[in-house]
Amino acid sequence: MDERPISSLTYEELERICEVAEEAARKYIFSRVKKEYISDLYISVDLEGLDVLNVNVEVEIEFSPLCRKVNAKEIADGSVKAAFEAIENHLKKIRGQKVSKSEEST
Repeated sequence: MDERPISSLTYEELERICEVAEEAARKYIFSRVKKEYISDLYISVDLEGLDVLNVNVEVEIEFSPLCRKVNAKEIADGSVKAAFEAIENHLKKIRGQKVSKSEEST
């Protein structure tokens, strides 16, 4: 089966890619830290490109003073990685590639 080129993705599909990435980042963060320990959370997903899709995911987390033992950088980096994995899996689905069961659950 031929892959769909990135340039053929609709605005709605591109918007969904951003949503998938943000959801994956949030899921990762909240699986490691309780919501009440997060004072501020900023997640940004930017897409650019026609033939090649360039993606920038930015995550900033500020924890409450009660949450001293958590490494914010480590959690932010992990959430960015989770977002990219989710984007990759989503692109495989919409471009007609098979996704393994282990990839679907991420």
